[in-house]
Amino acid sequence: HSKVPITATQRLKQDYMRLKKDPIPFITAEPLPSNILEWHYLVTGPADTPYTGGFYHGKLVFPREFPFRPPAIYMITPSGRFKCNTRLCLSISDFHPDTWNPAWSVGTILTGLLSFMVEDTPTLGSVESSDFTKRNLAVCSRNNQANANRGFANLFIIVGVAAFGFLVNTILKTL
Repeated sequence: HSKVPITATQRLKQDYMRLKKDPIPFITAEPLPSNILEWHYLVTGPADTPYTGGFYHGKLVFPREFPFRPPAIYMITPSGRFKCNTRLCLSISDFHPDTWNPAWSVGTILTGLLSFMVEDTPTLGSVESSDFTKRNLAVCSRNNQANANRGFANLFIIVGVAAFGFLVNTILKTL
């Protein structure tokens, strides 16, 4: 395996430190301990949305050329809004490199993802019809509450990764 370029590594470390210092409401994100180019995020369903009470796991896969090229964005947990394990077509994703802005951070990407998640605008990787989406979200919301153990398992994984991230952060500060 070739090494991750210094620019991508430095930028992702800075973004990680920024997220730890100033967390995004409803979202937790951590890079994999073995690969800073792959981040996993957990969205906690915001109040007054069909996602209330749910936990939604996804991942960001950054290219070696980050921040000059955008990441691929995936939703792993069924949400009723996005197809699972499908690259999402968003202006902040690798589907639209022409609209990518290198000044955008991991926090910007996750904020944009959450914003898109709670609206009805269709895109590749989202469920097609807004009526179908609303029905599917209601079913998913009920299923999410019924399957809380799965959500808590995902949360447990994210918390474990977060704990590891905290350890890495502490080590980086001592260097």
